[in-house]
Amino acid sequence: MFSGYTTMRDRKASTIRTLLRSGQILDIGGRPPGTLALGLALHTGSSSALAPITGGSYVPRVPHSTAATLSTISPAQSSRARLVLAFAAVYLIWGSTYLGIRYAIETIPPLLMMGMRHLLAGAFLYAWVRWRGTSAPPLREWTYPAILGALLFLGGHGSLAWAEQRVPSGIAALLVATLPIWIAVLARLFKAERQLGGRALAGLALGFVGVGILFGPDLLHHTAELNLPGAAAVLCGTFIWAAGTIWMRNVKMPESAALSSAMQMLAGGMALVVAGCVSGEISRFHPLTVTTRSWMSLAYLIVFGSIIAFTSYNWLHTVAPPSRVATYAYVNPIVAVLLGWTLAAEPIGMLTVIAMVVILAGVALVNTGHQEKHIGAPEEESLEETAA
Repeated sequence: MFSGYTTMRDRKASTIRTLLRSGQILDIGGRPPGTLALGLALHTGSSSALAPITGGSYVPRVPHSTAATLSTISPAQSSRARLVLAFAAVYLIWGSTYLGIRYAIETIPPLLMMGMRHLLAGAFLYAWVRWRGTSAPPLREWTYPAILGALLFLGGHGSLAWAEQRVPSGIAALLVATLPIWIAVLARLFKAERQLGGRALAGLALGFVGVGILFGPDLLHHTAELNLPGAAAVLCGTFIWAAGTIWMRNVKMPESAALSSAMQMLAGGMALVVAGCVSGEISRFHPLTVTTRSWMSLAYLIVFGSIIAFTSYNWLHTVAPPSRVATYAYVNPIVAVLLGWTLAAEPIGMLTVIAMVVILAGVALVNTGHQEKHIGAPEEESLEETAA
């Protein structure tokens, strides 16, 4: 009797081991740290975890045909698929947010729109991080995230949303793409970086030449094809974002990157709402007159732009080389320009194309020059998000 029981037990153990290796069962007993997930990981502190789709202690039984299909998917294939989806989110979703902003501010005042976006996204992210077990930060730890959130989101995204009432979304994305150039300049001025190499200096020069190509004809001939105050506001917001990025390296932020991001979004969203009220936008905001396209665009910015794409961006920093992750800075403006042209009939002139090529070439030189100078040095984690 006992020998039969032992044999049956050994067979069950062998079966369980086989299922574990095949990936059909991911954990036995207790709450799984990460079961089969459809979403991407959100980087929290020094580790990343997949959001579980079940709260129980086991993965529910699936039909034999489905199990057979799952067992044929190797871990390498699954990891490769997640990488492709994450890069697609960062490339395409962030590139499309500029057009999303333009549609949202058609009937929602710009500062209030951005405030609602970041408040809701920050609240969701904060609740998610707390649900995963991260303790609530004490009041004193809100100081730097609150200042930084107001600086980045009010100064950066607020000026961008205001400017997109006057500047095509593709041009706005192209001007925001100069962020690495501003960061390099400010880092050198504040001694945060050593002397720039020849490649980085050439990139800085190219970047400013590209901006000059965009501004030049209107400055010289007053053609009014480009709204200069709007374009200047985008550049000013990009400069503010770069300054905030440099300052963030010198202050103590929460250890959890996700918690820090949520706190910044909440503080920035509140600052945007207050600014919208002070500037009189609240009197011009009538929810019943907001179009479906504006509401849908706002929802898209919250769910896809601020949650999914930002989650993907943080996860990519844990699994991919920084130089590869940084390539989104070259793709986003191209996506934004093409979407603005195809969906919103935004004009693309020859000067715009030339400026885009010159600016992106300058950004590439600055990035590669920076990486070349830091070969062998440990990578520091920073929130240098150029997306809208």
